[in-house]
Amino acid sequence: MNVLQFTIPVSHDKSVISQEEQLPYFYPYLHRHLEIQLTWIIEGVGSFVAGTNVYSFNPGDIFFIGANQPHLFKSGPEYFTADPAKHIRSLTIFFDPTEKLKFLFSAPEMKVLKNFLDRHNNGFKIPDAHKDHVADKMLALNSARNADRLIYFFELLQYLNAINKELEPLSTRVPDKVSDTEGIRIGQVYDYIMQHYHSDIPLENVAAVSYMTPQAFCRYFKKQTGHTFVGFLNEVRINEACKKLTAPDFESVSTVAYTSGFNSITNFNRVFKTVTGKSPLEYLKEYRAASGN
Repeated sequence: MNVLQFTIPVSHDKSVISQEEQLPYFYPYLHRHLEIQLTWIIEGVGSFVAGTNVYSFNPGDIFFIGANQPHLFKSGPEYFTADPAKHIRSLTIFFDPTEKLKFLFSAPEMKVLKNFLDRHNNGFKIPDAHKDHVADKMLALNSARNADRLIYFFELLQYLNAINKELEPLSTRVPDKVSDTEGIRIGQVYDYIMQHYHSDIPLENVAAVSYMTPQAFCRYFKKQTGHTFVGFLNEVRINEACKKLTAPDFESVSTVAYTSGFNSITNFNRVFKTVTGKSPLEYLKEYRAASGN
């Protein structure tokens, strides 16, 4: 899938670029770039689209995003207000093994790490048990200068390769290649869903975003994402529901259901179990046991 081509900050004196951000919200458009990306969410919550899959993100999460993998960090609606207390913080590492680092990765000694990167072009999320260690290595790289940056960079890659068996791909489906125009179109559909998931979304409305009839849109969406429109919408809603269930201001399951876009508790419970494999109360109980709350 070709989507908005995004240009990362240019740094002529660095082969591995690190970027700290503190902003009201994340860049809100589905995009891709040639560079591999490792992003640590320091502050902020929302939904993360990788390829054709959607996930929740929370403080402490770290995502590895493959070269040219379409992705989107979508902050929650509360971040698009005038509240100065709401903001995001992140640290991202960008690198391209086919450009400035090409000669290093072509060395025989780099074969193992080069194979690691090739195997994980669909990205992965750092397992919870390893997040602190990876974050520390990212901080060290960000603070380092000159050759030390490369030393910390390769130490980081070696660590990721060492936990290779614990890594699961963010997206298992490789979308068909389409034109940039088509990529922008599916990005607009994603954005519309993210903006309106909490209310009723008639098929006619979302089809109109892509200038299609409802029947044509359903075929198009399935071809581009591997999901039905309703299936993808339900995944977005359940991801939002999971965040609401574990939020400090959690009130009740029924409140979560209705504010996540469901019009009945019965339907919410059914869809929640289909997506997560457990009921909302089971999910909440497991979360509280794991977090000690």
